Amino acid sequence: MQDHNAFAGDWGRDASQTFIDYGRYFVPEREQQIETICDVVPPREGSFNILELCCGAGLLAGALLERFPSCTVYGYDGSPEMLATARTNLERYGERFQTLRFDLADGAWRRPDFPIHAVVSSLAIHHLDGAQKLQLFRDIYAMLEGDGALVIADVIAPAHSLGAMAAANAWDAAVRKRALEFDGNLAAFAAFEREKWNMYRYFDPDDIDKPSRLLDQLKWLEQAGFADVDVYWILAGHAIFGGSKT
Repeated sequence: MQDHNAFAGDWGRDASQTFIDYGRYFVPEREQQIETICDVVPPREGSFNILELCCGAGLLAGALLERFPSCTVYGYDGSPEMLATARTNLERYGERFQTLRFDLADGAWRRPDFPIHAVVSSLAIHHLDGAQKLQLFRDIYAMLEGDGALVIADVIAPAHSLGAMAAANAWDAAVRKRALEFDGNLAAFAAFEREKWNMYRYFDPDDIDKPSRLLDQLKWLEQAGFADVDVYWILAGHAIFGGSKT
């Protein structure tokens, strides 16, 4: 998780390509995470819109488009490489998948001219500091329709050094497991180590990663107005959580 530019969440060409190549290994239980996010997006009759913040290569967007055949997904990202890959991967969905290059930290995109039923995000919001997260939650609450929801999958900051060590060990174990399951060797895990991707083992305070404690983020969601704030899944320092607008 290395350099970035003016677009928060854009790691630059090299880091974007690394994640495109190795994301299937580096994200613990990636398939389960995607299924969980889809499970907690409230179903709705008729057509509706989902906004994905930092859509990456389009894996989650594709799952949402499959789960909800009447929805349109708007995939925003700061990386041109990610957006190009997502458009290629989801070309079969035509106009049901729309993309935009954006800056996660900027406020301009937070005044959409179309209704939004759900906002989802995976491995992105940790690029914002605590105050920015709270403001983001408030802005998302304002943009959502009355029965809408926010679902976040992200890395979180452990409250204690022992928790950080446990998260580091569990993340290593998850990547080793996926490398062996997919390829029968540890080449992908070697790349994980080489890139120092495990932020709990190689945390750099000067990096773009600004994870917050899960408890703090749950409180911020409630402060922003969300109801039914909950944690849906957690493993190896990765959590899925969110709330609804009622």
